[in-house]
Amino acid sequence: MLAFFQKNFTPMSEVVPEDIFIAGYPKSGNTWFQDLVAGLVFGLISDKTHPKLVNDLVPDVHCDPVYKRYQTPSFFKTHHKPRPEYKNVVYLLRDGRDAMVSYWHHQCAMERKEVDFLEMVQSGKGLFPCKWHEHVTEWTANPYKARMITIKYEDLLAQPVRELERFCEFSGIEIDRPYIEMIVERASFKKLQKREERLGDATDVWPKDKAFFRRGVAGSHKDEMPEEVLNAFLAEAGETLKKHGYC
Repeated sequence: MLAFFQKNFTPMSEVVPEDIFIAGYPKSGNTWFQDLVAGLVFGLISDKTHPKLVNDLVPDVHCDPVYKRYQTPSFFKTHHKPRPEYKNVVYLLRDGRDAMVSYWHHQCAMERKEVDFLEMVQSGKGLFPCKWHEHVTEWTANPYKARMITIKYEDLLAQPVRELERFCEFSGIEIDRPYIEMIVERASFKKLQKREERLGDATDVWPKDKAFFRRGVAGSHKDEMPEEVLNAFLAEAGETLKKHGYC
């Protein structure tokens, strides 16, 4: 069995300089983009494909200790802060207020209880790998000089084909625009919600009575983030929001 794994799988820590990392703070459209990449690179039709196959072809570095290398470059999903081995990076950036609302719902679902939203924002309790503004600041600084583009979640919602054309150009992928349009349509939020209802998620740890693809909109903080939580978040992250055009 050990020989089989050694022959067919690679430790998640072993990557090559050509590999491309889809990096983003949790709840910034990472799983959606993982589906889109699987469609663009491997031809998967998202609403007909099991999430576990998506995760096999575009591995989440946090899910498994090993992965299968089907091609070079390989594409990975990660929430990590900058690392020297991440040479090519697509950074997903989302309004931190919306990301925190979604993260709070995620924590409540995983812990099976209502998490103290204010405490989570103030102390960072339960947040991985750090607070939102810290993640964005470190990636913006790009300390290891990765070749990098930034794709905003809000732009991906508003003009998905344009943003995926940018991704394809960055990644050296040659695909006709009609094919990109088809991939976008088949990975729409409603279709991914229906797939989740049928097939579940890629990890088997998400509660089956909760929706992972919950809302998928821009501006959710406006009706879901209490004022005291918003003020606490802005006290630390306000300047980062302004720097990236969110305030």
